[in-house]
Amino acid sequence: MSKNVIVAQSGGPSPVINNSLRGVIDACLAYPEEFGRIYGAWHGIEGVLKEELLDISVQDLKEIALLATTPAAGAIGTCRYKLKEKQVRDFARVVDVMKAHDIGYFFYIGGNDSMDTAHKISRIAREQGLDLIATGVPKTIDNDVGDSEFKLIDHTPGYGSVARYWACCIQNANEENAGSCPADPVLVMQMMGRKIGYIPAAARLADPRREMPLQIYMPESGLTIDQLADNVNDELKRSGRCLVALSEGFDVGEIGAAKDAFGHVEFGASKMTAQQVVVSYLNSKGLAARGDARGHVAGTDQRDTTAYASTVDLEEAYQVGRQAVAIARKDGNGWMATILRQPGKKYAVRYDKVSLELVANSERSFPLQWLSSSKIDVTDAFLDYARPLIGTKWARIPLAKGIQRFARFRPVFAEKKCPAYVPEAYQK
Repeated sequence: MSKNVIVAQSGGPSPVINNSLRGVIDACLAYPEEFGRIYGAWHGIEGVLKEELLDISVQDLKEIALLATTPAAGAIGTCRYKLKEKQVRDFARVVDVMKAHDIGYFFYIGGNDSMDTAHKISRIAREQGLDLIATGVPKTIDNDVGDSEFKLIDHTPGYGSVARYWACCIQNANEENAGSCPADPVLVMQMMGRKIGYIPAAARLADPRREMPLQIYMPESGLTIDQLADNVNDELKRSGRCLVALSEGFDVGEIGAAKDAFGHVEFGASKMTAQQVVVSYLNSKGLAARGDARGHVAGTDQRDTTAYASTVDLEEAYQVGRQAVAIARKDGNGWMATILRQPGKKYAVRYDKVSLELVANSERSFPLQWLSSSKIDVTDAFLDYARPLIGTKWARIPLAKGIQRFARFRPVFAEKKCPAYVPEAYQK
């Protein structure tokens, strides 16, 4: 007898997140005898708590197919709601909604904290004898899920596309800086990466031969803003210009940081940016060249732009969604789908599983051996790791009347069967 499905997304979006959603949907549709109606929780676990379940089973197959190149998370929404241990009523509500809609499978797409939510739901299912299989689908542009030995997961869907975005943007920025350097010799570009340097490290993919006057400032460098200024001026004396790839998490002092429900700093919502501080500091201290430093802060475009998406990343995101369904069918409750790199010179991966308990709230670090001795560059070993992830082809984005054609689901929701509910975190 088939059981119904809830698939949901949590945390920051990515250019390929909807391809994982499509992978889950396609795999469930292939086994109608096991999977009944497929619901998308509207804005992640909040949609479960509020019993807002988008009926994916009634959607046009053409729209589901368009998820392949639809970025971000607009199709079913995402959230930053954390299920904390003390929120007893929230957990009871999740159980009530699952029972009311005969849910037998729960797939949660997300990063570290999302895997913690999936783990908690899998644990509740076991403790309460609930006929429910909870499975995680990895997603994070930061590439910080798992372990630093890359044994649990080699990389997460989303990272390859953001790395490609920055490789391309740095190329363009270099053309800009080369042309405008008599007036604007320094260009400071702020990149996402709260506490880990995988995203700023990707800047080097634009210039593997190190021909650009490019400096990379990652949180792991341990450098100060004064050392940054000295490095920039040294480069100005050599080249007359300098590109600075700056992690948003590089320590520049107090920026009036805002935090989300997970306790993570939201740099885009803070009072100042690291880039603003650095540009002001460089200009006030003085440059070893005519002109001024200029700044650029990339916002959510680095995680919601499908035009730069890696075709490798798109394919792997889809397959990891399908793998999650295969795991749920074969292995049952409490696993996350994973990607492992095969040994050998030619890039290849296999899809496997890892316990949710191992990856819940995991936090991979950036290998310090991949940081150059100067602390403002990365080694070729990092390039060997990251280069295959960005692919070699452009993604094919369907257009309609000259603009991108994204998936658009009809707002058909399951009939509510439970009393109205206000999530506990809302009540504070």
